[in-house]
Amino acid sequence: MPAQGVKENGPSKVTLDTGAAGGIGQAVVSRLRANGARVAAFDMPSRLKARTTGRFLPLSGDVTCESDVVHAVARTVEHFGRIDWLVHTVGKVGSGGIDHCSLDMWRSQMAVNLDSAFLFCREAAPHLAQALGAAVLFSSTNGRTGGSAVSGAAYAVAKAGILNLARFLARDWAGAGVRVNCIAPGPVDTVMLDRLGPSGRARLLKTIPLGRFSTAQQVAAQVAFLLSDDCGAVSGEVFNTSGALVLD
Repeated sequence: MPAQGVKENGPSKVTLDTGAAGGIGQAVVSRLRANGARVAAFDMPSRLKARTTGRFLPLSGDVTCESDVVHAVARTVEHFGRIDWLVHTVGKVGSGGIDHCSLDMWRSQMAVNLDSAFLFCREAAPHLAQALGAAVLFSSTNGRTGGSAVSGAAYAVAKAGILNLARFLARDWAGAGVRVNCIAPGPVDTVMLDRLGPSGRARLLKTIPLGRFSTAQQVAAQVAFLLSDDCGAVSGEVFNTSGALVLD
């Protein structure tokens, strides 16, 4: 069902995907391109290797740099003529409690995880409105539950901020016909989990009632569904992808 919906709507759509070289970001790019969408993929210069084509535009820069974000949005519109969908998958975890978090660390986490979402949403807003488009922002189960020292205090707070940013924008942009939803993944089987080591992964897996990690491809399928016309009346919602780890 999700794939069918996006195939019907995808070929004429232009997506700006941030964090596009990460595990989830790559899966989103692959999914939408396979369904015929044109994609502008933004990430750090060292992580993007693809070449520009008529249907794909790699964009490099710093998500915390306002001028880089402004340029990325402008370049996308210059290349494709429009932006229909915004997918913001950027995320950077920390570690430790608040007593181990310096002010510089706190500000860095907020800049990457929360400020970047604000910047991309602000710059993409008029283009999404012109296209009657949609946006999907990424929070985390940490943003819903308060998190833990595994991913750090600042990460949990920033991802909680993403939840209310999505809800605010859903109301604020509704009059322009733009939908905004949020995905709050639990543990996803990407390289981000590798930092935990085998024993850490095993302990984390035991906390998931369904007994398995989500895959990046499963999360990407959820993104594709939320962007499609099949979800044309869905906005302001937060969707868990956590294997029953979070139920509200």
